[in-house]
Amino acid sequence: MLTKEIAEDIVKETSLRLNRNVNIMNNKGIIIAAKDHSRIGQIHEGALKVLKIGETLIIHSNQKGDWKGAHPGINLPIIFQENILGVIGITGDPNDMGDLGGLVKMTTELMIKQEYITSQMEWKQRTKDMIIEELLKDIPSQEQINRGLHLLGTHFSPPYITVVIQLQDRSISNQTLIHKIEENVGCDKALVGFINSTRLYIIFTCMSEDQAENKLHRVYYQLKRLRITFRMSHSTLFYDDKKLSRSFEDCELALKITKDGQDLISFTQVETKALIYQINDEGAKHFLSRIEEYLDKSTIQTLKTFFENDLNIQQSAEALFVHRNTLIYRLQKIKKKTGYDPKTFRDALTLQIAMWLLSRAEINGHK
Repeated sequence: MLTKEIAEDIVKETSLRLNRNVNIMNNKGIIIAAKDHSRIGQIHEGALKVLKIGETLIIHSNQKGDWKGAHPGINLPIIFQENILGVIGITGDPNDMGDLGGLVKMTTELMIKQEYITSQMEWKQRTKDMIIEELLKDIPSQEQINRGLHLLGTHFSPPYITVVIQLQDRSISNQTLIHKIEENVGCDKALVGFINSTRLYIIFTCMSEDQAENKLHRVYYQLKRLRITFRMSHSTLFYDDKKLSRSFEDCELALKITKDGQDLISFTQVETKALIYQINDEGAKHFLSRIEEYLDKSTIQTLKTFFENDLNIQQSAEALFVHRNTLIYRLQKIKKKTGYDPKTFRDALTLQIAMWLLSRAEINGHK
């Protein structure tokens, strides 16, 4: 716990503020950090005494020879979680120090506590990242996952909902963002971690659909308050942990096939469209070959608006800022050119699939 690096930081901070020689001795009485570097590595007999009795030792100038390796000053035990980790020594006339020793001791112990908290957060987050990374594999190691969950003391049971957050502009660090989200949703029923610099993954566990939806919206509005540019997708509720990897893939696909302006996407909203992305390129080209040439930008915009308004001519005309007769004429023209009538469900579905396939080709970088 009291490493050489932490000791050096303590000496640097306290020596600078006090303008005095400060030494840190480990639990064997060896000086491991000091403003006077020549003393590092020496045995400090005063520190050995403090380690033995657990109390402050004051060494006056006329006692210097009684304690090998010691100078006049105050030596105080460094205590953390009721254990003596080492000793901090302040060189100088004890009569001139007043409450200085107590302040330095308190500062030192606070710095060690902060370092401990930070290290605990780091190993816990590394464990969470390992679990999420393992869950994303095609054949995850259940033994590794269970070991990690046991270390964290996390209860991991169905039902599950997975979330992928695509992050863009932000000034907040990864660890701070994770900490804020965990504070918001509770870390006992959620695993939160980064797989890369732009993807934050969350697994909600052991929650009802209503509870999970509430957590989702809390995360969404929290990111908004933090002024982070993001897009967020989530899976449906499921019970089989073997589907965790697939659910993350679904979330990634949902982000891929939706507009940048959509910042909260449920996979259920795009599930039908997602099926199109499982058709091989040869099948897609064969399907499009009969209709693609008739789907220019104007036709696609007309159909897109018509489908978004559930084949309602009046609403679609208003959305397109045209007269309803103009829209009817356009739809009749599309039927004549393509052989498919957008006003009937079966033909509308065919045209919608064609537009999704064109969109897929654009996303994949080829037509």
